[in-house]
Amino acid sequence: MSPADLPVADHARNLRLIGHSDQGGRPDGVQLMVHRGYAYVGHMFSQGFSVIDVRDPRAPRPVHYEKAPPMTWNIHLQTHDDLLLVINAKDMFADAAFADERNYYTGALGKTVGTAAAGDAKGDTTGDATGRSWTAGLSVFDISHPEAPRCIGFMPVDGGGIHRIWYTGGRWAYVSALLDGFTDYIFLVVDMADPTRPRPAGRFWLPGMNLAAGEQPDWPAQRRYGLHHATVSGTTAYGAWRDAGLVMIDVADPHAPRLLTHRNWSPPFGGGTHNCLHLPERDLLVVLDEAVLDNQEDGLKLIWLFDVREPTNPVSIATFPTPAEADYAAKGGHFGPHNIHENRPGSFVSSELIFATYQNAGVRVFDIRNPYQPVETAAFVPAAPPRLVDHRPNRPLVIQSCDVFVDASGLVFSNDYNGGLYIMEYLG
Repeated sequence: MSPADLPVADHARNLRLIGHSDQGGRPDGVQLMVHRGYAYVGHMFSQGFSVIDVRDPRAPRPVHYEKAPPMTWNIHLQTHDDLLLVINAKDMFADAAFADERNYYTGALGKTVGTAAAGDAKGDTTGDATGRSWTAGLSVFDISHPEAPRCIGFMPVDGGGIHRIWYTGGRWAYVSALLDGFTDYIFLVVDMADPTRPRPAGRFWLPGMNLAAGEQPDWPAQRRYGLHHATVSGTTAYGAWRDAGLVMIDVADPHAPRLLTHRNWSPPFGGGTHNCLHLPERDLLVVLDEAVLDNQEDGLKLIWLFDVREPTNPVSIATFPTPAEADYAAKGGHFGPHNIHENRPGSFVSSELIFATYQNAGVRVFDIRNPYQPVETAAFVPAAPPRLVDHRPNRPLVIQSCDVFVDASGLVFSNDYNGGLYIMEYLG
């Protein structure tokens, strides 16, 4: 692709676009992994995942599309060696109940989906004829031949399904799972000793989430007390628990995870905690709150920096600067943080540079060498995509940069709900 054929930017500083792909006509993307020269992209609306050959980043080439089961999301995935782990969950945005996204981000999701009381849901979590319309669980693919992924294992769960995964090799994977009887997603450890037969191991939830056991929530009914996902560093899982904030979990015994620390800053701040990134060599923790509603209706969302020298007492010491070169709150769509590059082994790993997506404000890079004063060093805001893949009513035609991944060479990959895959060089 020549530079003249690349999408234009509304704003760019120290990030130069070198490649772009519409992902085989499926430009909607959520999570992306870049592994051995291939990008693996989970789709938001196209129900499945795609594989893009990015060995030549200036000429990315779609090589495979794997269709999801009916009414099922494959939005999140993880790669390691010859394995690709893919979530299977109810496609929430194909459900009329979530046409207004406020309904997805408000209240007990399990009650809205119909899985909160064991036995009351209507969905197919095992592929049998139980009446459920979606598949719930964890798929394992062999990607030794990236252009022809082959499903070799599946772990079914009873409920809405799995939302996101953390897996960097070895025996244990860590997922967030919406299970029958629970109000929202909980923390679940998965035994990957045999990748063809993944099995549930330990699990953890906040008190009040297990309705099947007679627990009752002690938080306001409009709050989403559910795990987005956890990243694991050493024997600690750092859980982003949406409106419940930061939940640190000891996973030294994978069969019996236990609470270390719980910190919540919502209220007064707006919640939606989405990512945690531990920087062990500096005893720092990056924690991101996701903007989930249009035009900043859910308030200003921030990326926080915590000092975790004393793990039982994480202390917030700074917030990252909010993009301000344009009126993004009035632009339409979501404005604010969504995701960060999570320093996966084999990718670009830094304790000084943080890469984040800000939805309608594109991709941002921050320097945290001074942890008390993070500084933005680069930005790339693509122009509006040519069309909407998002089928929900009244969605604006604006960029919604979703995920960012930085490979070991320093190339920056980002995707969008509608705009495809962007490949950039960092010039900072």
